[in-house]
Amino acid sequence: MRRTPSRRLLAAALLVASVSAPMVTMPATAAPAPATARHDHDDIPRRGLGPALTERLDRAVAEVRERAGIPGVVVGLWMPGRGSYVRATGVADIVTRMPMAADSSVRIGSETKTFTVTALLQLVDDGRIGLDDPIAKYVRGVPNGHRITLRQLAGMRSGLFPYTADAAFVHDLLSDPGRYFDPREVLTYGFRHANTFGPGADFQYSNSNLVLLGLVIEKVTGCQLADVIHERVLRPAGLRHTLFPQHDEFPEPHPRGYTDQTLSGEVEDVTPWNPSWAWAAGAMISDLHDLRRWAKVVATGELLSPETQAQRLRTLPTGYPGTDYGLGIFETNGWIGHNGSIPGYETVTVYLPSQHASLVIMINTDVVVEGQEPSTLLARAITAVATPDNVYDGSVVTRP
Repeated sequence: MRRTPSRRLLAAALLVASVSAPMVTMPATAAPAPATARHDHDDIPRRGLGPALTERLDRAVAEVRERAGIPGVVVGLWMPGRGSYVRATGVADIVTRMPMAADSSVRIGSETKTFTVTALLQLVDDGRIGLDDPIAKYVRGVPNGHRITLRQLAGMRSGLFPYTADAAFVHDLLSDPGRYFDPREVLTYGFRHANTFGPGADFQYSNSNLVLLGLVIEKVTGCQLADVIHERVLRPAGLRHTLFPQHDEFPEPHPRGYTDQTLSGEVEDVTPWNPSWAWAAGAMISDLHDLRRWAKVVATGELLSPETQAQRLRTLPTGYPGTDYGLGIFETNGWIGHNGSIPGYETVTVYLPSQHASLVIMINTDVVVEGQEPSTLLARAITAVATPDNVYDGSVVTRP
């Protein structure tokens, strides 16, 4: 069954899409080739994971890429004491056949939420906000805003209708994907609808929550969200190749991105689309080695007090087996982190505390296959080989 744009866009920047789709076959390359890293990341371990495990991982990646029709894949798996696995395979451009490069920048979609919530929690540590403050204290006009707390927004338990599920929003975005959306503008699409449940009563993934938290950060600091994240999160974490774009800028090198979230429903190159509509929920850009660093920072709470990090990691059930959600972060079979999906690109960035392992996946398509995001299929296959006692599930399903 072919997806309509309104249903598929709901899954953009979400955890896992909720509807099935025909397989979209895109050009593939032969065997994966070893990746190269940027020269300014000299802390990367050079020792591999051994020929047998490396071959199994190569095969797992190749099988999923072929089955899911993924043009290009970048994978990084770092396991202290055992070694590392870094691969770039496939193509960055299905027309020119340019190979996928390990030092590519990609749009990271919902992984942006981990940065936004980190900035929010820093303000908690500073005593400038409280997690149980109502959103109405900072932003007017939020339906039931006097009862919805910042904690519920960060934990996806507010009940606010997701603006990405509004048919008018989908039409407006797909009709002019290069346009700029103001954060308050996108919220109006969601606020047209009744809340789906009372505050704290259930889990529902909604980008409306994170846009509101972005506005809270701006109100409290008096600065633009992009500047706050850069100064308070990216610089202290040492992330030199991660940015919150102000418009549609996209650092080189980057792969072309492909999606079927179009008015026609056909797969198109959507690289120049403006991500402003996702803002605090999904607009950021990063690369493999910054995300490797971020996986540990966010999972271990390096930028937060132990008390605040403990609150962040206090996960609650999502209603779907295998994945619980905390404050802008999830836990799935021991892996802690987030994934991201935005038209044309998907990522996974997670950390496994029991083995101090980090996994990063970046791909240049978000076309759903077998009812799941292709990045989830990759993460599951890779961890089934490398960490069989901790297989990434990520099975949260979000429905309109």
